[in-house]
Amino acid sequence: MCLGIPGQVVEFVDPEHHIAKADVSGVRRNVNVGLLSEGSEAVDVGDWVLIHVGFAMSKIDEQEATATRQFLETLGEPYEEELAELKGSQIE
Repeated sequence: MCLGIPGQVVEFVDPEHHIAKADVSGVRRNVNVGLLSEGSEAVDVGDWVLIHVGFAMSKIDEQEATATRQFLETLGEPYEEELAELKGSQIE
């Protein structure tokens, strides 16, 4: 199962290639923010994004991020599996 998981952008590791580091429930991984690099959806450090298969798909506010994470946690095993996959992933 592939879930959209909320994460907070904590730094840009490769701005030229739109790679940022995001914190997802304590797991920090590189994600591609190229879809959110321009206009009103442009992300910056501290912003919350919805991440799916290594890509930041949409910018969300902290309240939505919290509510989404809380819902995902109620799913139990599928959410835990997604976090485990995220821990093992690598985008450079």
